[in-house]
Amino acid sequence: MTDALPDLETLVGQWLTVPDLAERLELPMSTVRRLIDDREVLAARIGERKVVAVPEKFLDNEGVLPALKGTFTVLADGGMNDTEILTWLFTPDASLPVEGAPIDSLRGGFKTEVRRRAMELAF
Repeated sequence: MTDALPDLETLVGQWLTVPDLAERLELPMSTVRRLIDDREVLAARIGERKVVAVPEKFLDNEGVLPALKGTFTVLADGGMNDTEILTWLFTPDASLPVEGAPIDSLRGGFKTEVRRRAMELAF
């Protein structure tokens, strides 16, 4: 018997569409699309209309969390696709330094611990 995870949209919770992200970062939409293309942030198609959106937790008051890109790389090198990376980042893990999911520990400044665990998944 396996524990069914909630769908990605529910698991992540708060999302920003490309126009919302552009407004929040005060950047042109073309620049935001480049951030997605360059994997500075990961996006998914959500909602009934399947709009491209980015998890709101990928941002802080300064902009995009700097620890994301390297973490995405470690997880992708371990064989995960974007949906699996998003699911892993937002799935609660009680053993992490910050209560919640790996994204919460990244936001809390525990990049090294999160990446160490990501590397363990690869091997």
